[in-house]
Amino acid sequence: MGNRSAADPGGLLGVRGTGALGAGAGLGGAGLTALVGGVLLIGTVLAGNSLVCISVASERALQTPTNYFIVSLAAADLLLAVLVLPLYVYSEVQGGAWLLSPRLCDALMAMDVMLCTASIFNLCAISVDRFVAVTVPLRYNQQGRRQLLLIAATWLLSAAVAAPVLCGLNDVQGRNPAVCRLEDRDYVVYSSVCSFFLPCPIMLLLYWATFRSLRRWGAARRTKLHGRAPRRPSGLGMPAPDLAQGPCGLDCPLPAPGLPQSPSGPGPPAPDLAQSRGDPDCPLPDDLMEGALAHQPAPSTRRRRAKITGRERKAMRVLPVVVGAFLVCWTPFFVVHITRALCPSCFVPPRLVSAVTWLGYVNSALNPIIYTVFNAEFRTVFRKALRLCC
Repeated sequence: MGNRSAADPGGLLGVRGTGALGAGAGLGGAGLTALVGGVLLIGTVLAGNSLVCISVASERALQTPTNYFIVSLAAADLLLAVLVLPLYVYSEVQGGAWLLSPRLCDALMAMDVMLCTASIFNLCAISVDRFVAVTVPLRYNQQGRRQLLLIAATWLLSAAVAAPVLCGLNDVQGRNPAVCRLEDRDYVVYSSVCSFFLPCPIMLLLYWATFRSLRRWGAARRTKLHGRAPRRPSGLGMPAPDLAQGPCGLDCPLPAPGLPQSPSGPGPPAPDLAQSRGDPDCPLPDDLMEGALAHQPAPSTRRRRAKITGRERKAMRVLPVVVGAFLVCWTPFFVVHITRALCPSCFVPPRLVSAVTWLGYVNSALNPIIYTVFNAEFRTVFRKALRLCC
């Protein structure tokens, strides 16, 4: 992501300097590996993210504010696979040599910085959306348009980070046209801070706060279940069930496991989970909605409690997986990137630069899996699409 720094004769594309340019060029062992790996990566990114976009566009049930962030993230990854990865793979196959025009190199640098930054910013925006949905649900219900503005701000900020490259940042005296890289070390530090070292701690803090809120809500739900009132005799009706206040507040409580309606007396109607799931005035996060579904009446209290615990643990495990995959893919890349910029005398093996770059781009292929494999609605749409293709 814009990591071709003047601090090192090599760059993000594995450029090894003019003395080594072309040494591994062509379809030798390394070139063939880069070509096959690049084709597989591009195909995976295109297939996975296209399926995400098609699913949201074709299924009305998936057209929720949270999924709009998913589509924005998928769009960034799709553009990365179309505009950046082919040239990256081409350079790797050529042994790091840049045989195209310098202007195309500048365009590649700018698109690389902007799209990778947009991908990371979209991940951060998703963490903001989930944090608001869980901690201040009543305000979240009133923020439909603000989410679209947040997505627009994500792309505008990403373009602002990449703009200096298109404004002549790389037009320096003595530039080597056979090497495609960023020529300004200060810009390398600036882009690293804006694209990773600043949004990453914010995202971690928001996910931690969301996880803590989910855990507190789960504990409150278990307390309510243990303190339920006994059932009244038949024919006398029954009191309104004590619904625990869920993440949508008192105006939109999550359905608690109420007592069955008495056949000889009136009782409150059972909450309609399907209606709550599709009600725009009460958008429940999918993970919490699955937990709510688990709270339906069960034959025994012991079985009901077991379901609650299992659903809550499953919902809480999603957030560490998302954050962990993101950190595994991007942390080595940015650490190597900023180290080369801040320490020009430090030797960084070109193979290490290439490896961490590939790892960062792999995150674009993992995003559809991370953000959809835990969603039952996405899985259903994916199965339908795969049946049609087969």
